[in-house]
Amino acid sequence: MATTPVQIDLWRQSPTEHQKLEFKEAKVQFDNRKLYEYCVALANEGGGYLLLGISDKPPRPVVGTQAFNNPVGMAEKLFQAVGFRVEIEEVAHPDGRILVFHIPSRPRGTAYHLDGKYLMRSGETLVPMSEDQLRKIFAEGEPDWLEEHSKTGWDAQQVVESLDTQRFFELLSLPYPTDRIGVIDRLKHERLIDEINSRYALRRLGALLLAKRLEDFPDLSRKAPRVVVYSGTSKLETRLDQIGTKGYAVGFQGLVRFIMGQLPQNEVIEDAIRKGVKLVPEVVIRELVANALIHQDLGVTGVSAMVEIYSNRVEISNPGEPIVPIERFIDGYQSRNERLADLMRRMGICEEKSSGIDRVVQAAEIYQLPAPDFRAGHRRTIVTIFGPMDFNDMDRDDRIRACYQHAALKWVMSERMTNQSLRERFHLPEKKSAAISQVIAATIEAGLIKADEKVGSSKKFARYLPFWA
Repeated sequence: MATTPVQIDLWRQSPTEHQKLEFKEAKVQFDNRKLYEYCVALANEGGGYLLLGISDKPPRPVVGTQAFNNPVGMAEKLFQAVGFRVEIEEVAHPDGRILVFHIPSRPRGTAYHLDGKYLMRSGETLVPMSEDQLRKIFAEGEPDWLEEHSKTGWDAQQVVESLDTQRFFELLSLPYPTDRIGVIDRLKHERLIDEINSRYALRRLGALLLAKRLEDFPDLSRKAPRVVVYSGTSKLETRLDQIGTKGYAVGFQGLVRFIMGQLPQNEVIEDAIRKGVKLVPEVVIRELVANALIHQDLGVTGVSAMVEIYSNRVEISNPGEPIVPIERFIDGYQSRNERLADLMRRMGICEEKSSGIDRVVQAAEIYQLPAPDFRAGHRRTIVTIFGPMDFNDMDRDDRIRACYQHAALKWVMSERMTNQSLRERFHLPEKKSAAISQVIAATIEAGLIKADEKVGSSKKFARYLPFWA
């Protein structure tokens, strides 16, 4: 079906460029190499549309394009360069000529590359796909590791004895069945066990969530979460090294309680009363531990989700590099283990649509903590939460990170960051407005936020957006 000017205008109204849509001005020309790269990146992300002749800055006016006056010839060049067909369509919009590139999705289990570079988009730039992302693509079509059987040939008694079915029904807010058949039927309904020749096969997903003892499942025992407590600010002296014993769902509450019990405690005075306060609030631990368990790459062997507690910070990490760019953790969402995430959400352990990270950032602001530090390490994703710190004790990176996260949090709440809102985030008086202006300027210089053009150039009423908004 031909693309109409009406469809073009509907695309222009999209709040942001997204997975299937990319706008480029290209008034006079567009670099061939850049075109090939964008076609590869969009195909790797599931296909979509690249539109030339439209500004990528809201409200995205149509500027028209003179690029590629021979679309048929360009389509042939594209095929020779990238190895797949891209339809190029000319649309006569009332405000100018537009080129629409219809980019197909990559085949299942395949990733496209250009001269050996597997590309994807990240904000305004193109970046190489990570090893984890490529491995996940290449594994498409293979059996899902979580859905394969951990134990086979069991009878109903073995199933009930090995899984904490009582806690399972409590988490789902369901009455416990009056007989064992009712328990087995619910486990079958949730696709946690399968009936084969009048016996039962337990899927890894069922054991990972509900096991009374993970050590009873050799293929899962190394997936147990690990908590390490150090005596100071480095790894030199380990005070405790504890490995979890229960399945993720049935053991989650106990895991969080155990971690909270190991956190350093600070004394504060409120209303003339001395109170003990944990280094990090429980809501932050809860959300980040759930996130680490759910989004880990279960294909990475011999490692597990970890919680490392120091005297001044907590580091929570999981196997696998993030599949969402770290700067988009607040507004983006993509689950690595969708069934695991769905069941954990239904059991009240996590949110499935990324609001958990929002709550972590919001809690850091409320409790006057430095902004969480999200990092991608070698085959690992790490989040560091620091203890309370005054603005004067934060370094430049701490302040820039907090400013960006505050702008992103305001954006997802349909609000906008201002000098005042950022000053309140840092719990500073009005006389510190100049210091906050310096933080905002440094964050703009770092390319993480931008001024909201809708309010003009007034410094007094300036509002700021994350760079991708």
